[in-house]
Amino acid sequence: MILCCGDALIDMIPEPTLGGADGFVPHCGGAVMNTAVALGRLGVTTGLFTGLSDDMFGQQLTAHLRASNVDLSFVVTTSRPSTLAFVQLVSGQANYSFVDENSASRMLERTDLPNVPMEVSTLFFGGISIATEPAAETYATLLEREKSGRVVMLDPNIRETLIPDQKRYRARLERMLAKTDILKVSDEDLEWLVPEPMPFARKIATLMEFGPRVVVMTRGSAGVVGFLPDGSEVIVAAEKVDVVDTVGAGDTFNAGFLCKLNALGCLDLKAFEALDAENLRQALVFAAKVAAISVSRKGANPPWTQEVEV
Repeated sequence: MILCCGDALIDMIPEPTLGGADGFVPHCGGAVMNTAVALGRLGVTTGLFTGLSDDMFGQQLTAHLRASNVDLSFVVTTSRPSTLAFVQLVSGQANYSFVDENSASRMLERTDLPNVPMEVSTLFFGGISIATEPAAETYATLLEREKSGRVVMLDPNIRETLIPDQKRYRARLERMLAKTDILKVSDEDLEWLVPEPMPFARKIATLMEFGPRVVVMTRGSAGVVGFLPDGSEVIVAAEKVDVVDTVGAGDTFNAGFLCKLNALGCLDLKAFEALDAENLRQALVFAAKVAAISVSRKGANPPWTQEVEV
């Protein structure tokens, strides 16, 4: 099982009303939840550790997760409100404004940590959940406690407006990177994490010094580059599709990447440590394919197995 650990929220997507002005329609979202949903739809045994509300939006999220075959036994349900993310689409790119104070997702405490069974081979972390406290410290604690014998993937998915204390955030991220095997960053994430002027390959090497064995950098329409411990690079072109919007694209990419690694037998920790360029290439190609399907339709709507041409 892959256990995804992090945010589940409602994306409020703009839609024209009958009167002509834009309104907002609630869609299930959240970076980590999107990845869990995409994994479930791709046939991978997947669970989600998060905080969900028992309000109307929390019930919508619960139904969405169940319909996508995600194990909910790790979920902590409370009467706190659901997190809302109001989305503004500019040339197909998504900008977000979050309503997250005192939410079920954000207020997870260390006392909420689950007992993680041995059948969980892989842990996935990321999104706003590693930036907003107290949940951020809860997830960092879970990673430190449960890393042993497991493959860990982390996608920080930087939202600078949600990082009130950059020094504290960077310190937490360094702690998590020390326990991380796969780091996924966008080219924008990379510039924020390593702002010093230097070639991007050197910036990647700087991040690998913190602990990750493999780094994957997505570059939008320019494709993706994977970096291995020996310094070799694997470059994969982006799939050419008509982009409707990019909501959940990176999250679906993460799911496709983990799905293919799982199918190749590379999510066993010993096998992962021997990951070669060919297996990395296959995982990146599949990830790009499923992400392309996601961006070709509105909202975070990852494909099902039967929609992906293998």
